[in-house]
Amino acid sequence: MAGQKSRTALVTGATDGVGRIVAQRLGAEGFRVLVHGRSHERGAAVVRDIARAGGKAVFLAADLASLDEVRALAKAVMATTDRLHLLINNAGIGTAGDAPGRQTSADGHELRFAVNYLAGFLLTHLLLPLLKASAPARIVNVASAGQQAIDFSDVMLTRRYSGVAAYCQSKLAQIMFTLDLSSELEGSGVSVNTLHPSTYMNTTMVRQSGVAPVSRVEDGADAILNLALGPALEGRSGLYFNVLQEARAHAQAYDPEARRKLHALSLELTGLAAGSATA
Repeated sequence: MAGQKSRTALVTGATDGVGRIVAQRLGAEGFRVLVHGRSHERGAAVVRDIARAGGKAVFLAADLASLDEVRALAKAVMATTDRLHLLINNAGIGTAGDAPGRQTSADGHELRFAVNYLAGFLLTHLLLPLLKASAPARIVNVASAGQQAIDFSDVMLTRRYSGVAAYCQSKLAQIMFTLDLSSELEGSGVSVNTLHPSTYMNTTMVRQSGVAPVSRVEDGADAILNLALGPALEGRSGLYFNVLQEARAHAQAYDPEARRKLHALSLELTGLAAGSATA
């Protein structure tokens, strides 16, 4: 992505952890950064950090556990900029062990599926016209090596819940979405790729799950920015990376029927009508 001056990037979950580092580095690269998060205080701090380093940033607040707030975020983005060259769907919640048990979103969906997957699915589709108008543009979906096949008879895990299962299926859903979207975007000048950024980074999410960190947020930021800015990824789409290496995801990601089911379910749950998802 040559000529990064005057380019605009949206980073979700940019007020903490790896998202914050990515936002700061994009600001240093000359991007105008749309910083998303829930906390106005933390958002303002990130914007100040980017400005002090000579960059430009704007904070946009939204709770991705609400699809109405996702829609409002998309509207806020479109009100803030007429071009979007980079979308990084980074926001998410971890396993948090199995405490406090099964939770639901504002729309009644299993919380991890809603925040980690459905929010990004909806936000991306709502912003596709802006991304296409800005081509060449890139989408990066921050997934995980923790992946579990989706049981389409119990996607919301109402029968047998575990935080790990909820997290892992939501991350596989992100990867399946990436592969589908890559086909839809062929020839548009917009590429979409996904990755496991690093294992157990020193983030709030990892600490809350009770796991000792084994890698740094800076390592994860390097991996995300490789997909976002790396010249070797120019024009390449529909890929899954394990940190900096192209890899294979869970087998279900490559099952066309499973992806068809997920796509249909996602359109239904987000209220996007089939055939007009990118309108």
